[in-house]
Amino acid sequence: MSERFLVLMKNSDPFYPFLKRVLDLVVSITAIFVLSPLLLTIAFLVRFNLGKPILFSQERPGLRGTPFTMIKFRTMRHETNAEGILLDDSQRLTKFGKLLRSTSLDELPELWNILKGDMSLVGPRPLLMQYLPLYSPLQARRHEVKPGITGWAQINGRNMLSWKEKFDLDIWYVNNRNIYLDLKIISKTFWKVISRSDISSDQHATMPPFEGNGE
Repeated sequence: MSERFLVLMKNSDPFYPFLKRVLDLVVSITAIFVLSPLLLTIAFLVRFNLGKPILFSQERPGLRGTPFTMIKFRTMRHETNAEGILLDDSQRLTKFGKLLRSTSLDELPELWNILKGDMSLVGPRPLLMQYLPLYSPLQARRHEVKPGITGWAQINGRNMLSWKEKFDLDIWYVNNRNIYLDLKIISKTFWKVISRSDISSDQHATMPPFEGNGE
């Protein structure tokens, strides 16, 4: 399906919000049921390799910047320096954690966030609360939609992108979203996960902190 067709279809379907929510519910409920043995296995392995807690929870901004608690499987140790400050991500991220991230298995508990309605399957990734005052007015538009497990930026570079590139892609999605685009993103995400590509940025274990780059 061409990009031009997807753009022409943007927001033209009045049933899109309803269809998007139905898609979220069907996929999340089905996935939680089908993947329950895998979820339990990962939980056991996290407990064995990293200890408690099994889940990592953190307040993130959702639709219109409203805070919600996002949950993921833990991938890092809670190691601190002599002053009690957490070590850099690269020092706390274990081989087991890298495996969970490279396969995106750490994201599976977010299916519960989708079921609750805090997140959607497709949308800009939920970032940190402290980034909210750093966004330009244009960048802040990423909060006009629910955050997602995957999104347009995730299938077009993910952590290999600069912050500006990532936000530009997020805003493109906000302006052009429709059910056909969502299905395309979900399909491409599957192949990204299989190929385990674009997991880390060039010089960081994950993404470097966002320090603001207003436009």
